[in-house]
Amino acid sequence: MTNTTTFKQLGIIEPILRVCSEEKFIRPTEIQEKSIPHINAGKDVIGEAATGSGKTLAFASGIIQRINKGQGIQALIVTPTRELAQQVTEMTRELSRYKPLNIFAIYGGVSINPQIQNLKRANIIIGTPGRLIDHIRRNTINLKNVKILVLDECDRLLDMGFIPDVETIIRQLPRNRQTLLFSATIPFEVNRLAQKYMDNPIDVEAEPLVDPKKLRQFYYGPVHDSLKFSLLVHLLRYNMKKGLSLIFCNTRRYTDFVARNLADIGIKATSLHGGLTQSERTKRLNNFQNQQTKILVATDVAARGLDISGVTIVFNYDLPENRKQYIHRIGRTARAGKAGNAITLVGQRDNEKFYQLFRDSRNTIKKGEVPHIKKIETKRFSSSSHRRNFSRAQNNKSHRRSIKPKSRKVQYSRYAV
Repeated sequence: MTNTTTFKQLGIIEPILRVCSEEKFIRPTEIQEKSIPHINAGKDVIGEAATGSGKTLAFASGIIQRINKGQGIQALIVTPTRELAQQVTEMTRELSRYKPLNIFAIYGGVSINPQIQNLKRANIIIGTPGRLIDHIRRNTINLKNVKILVLDECDRLLDMGFIPDVETIIRQLPRNRQTLLFSATIPFEVNRLAQKYMDNPIDVEAEPLVDPKKLRQFYYGPVHDSLKFSLLVHLLRYNMKKGLSLIFCNTRRYTDFVARNLADIGIKATSLHGGLTQSERTKRLNNFQNQQTKILVATDVAARGLDISGVTIVFNYDLPENRKQYIHRIGRTARAGKAGNAITLVGQRDNEKFYQLFRDSRNTIKKGEVPHIKKIETKRFSSSSHRRNFSRAQNNKSHRRSIKPKSRKVQYSRYAV
């Protein structure tokens, strides 16, 4: 059934409507349509919605409508990762284009001193738990005027062990406030948090944007573990001209191993994981979003909380730990009506885990025919000396055989973030 509701009908104010029109946000998404009226009415809301469903516009529009300059920090948005904090900050600033507010991101991995200065004039803060705790302990953040608290990707906050920090932060806030909780799933601990700190919350739920009719799932294997990288290269070379490729590994070590070996044979790829500096993570993610680098090898930091458009294929180089993690990974593709593929590589040692993951859904994933492949010798890299060599190899264009895509300006999805 086609959605005929308009943003104006949801009660959004004119300055935000102008931005929606300019950014080509034509119709509200399901989570926006269901949650915005309650948010604008000042109700506590629990929104169950996946990354990319449009929840940022939902809570950010409500925040912008209710706060003004000159009254200190009036809204606090807590996110699990630095990347998500940056993304939410950018989107919120865009939506406040015609109602200017002081909006700042607060996260670790960068100098704290500029943040201290920004906090003195901030109206909206988007932050990660660890750095917010740092500011609370230093007494450099004043939260007594906060009217709205948002807990974004709350199940991810739980997975990363941040719930005790979140509770510490909540205890610094006024009791008379609006609390908005958004989460892809609502496990017991998240539900407990809601019951403890929310006032008669309204529950809203949205179906994921991934279209199961347009998402094709395959597995290849089992193959000898020594051939797993060679199989990945074969499949990548077949698919790399069709769009962005996202490769998931379970550890930083294997993320770097795959990315560096790809670069070593002339395939332009970059890695993304929590061991990088914030500036490097931001640079690599921007290069991927701009399609300057079309292959990203990542830990699950990229599976949640990042709305990366244009991913046509997702590889599970390492099997995820559980079914929920698998769903979040493959949810990076086949979004907003576009087709996508999810490919899982199964090594000899993966057999039992693979069976556990898919024993109840064997009909949703098809077996791919393992091609005849020639083994590619891989290198085990370690220490900072190789990081220098890897960086040098990436900058040496004569060793690259990949096609250089034209750079393009990053565009927001028409569904917003």
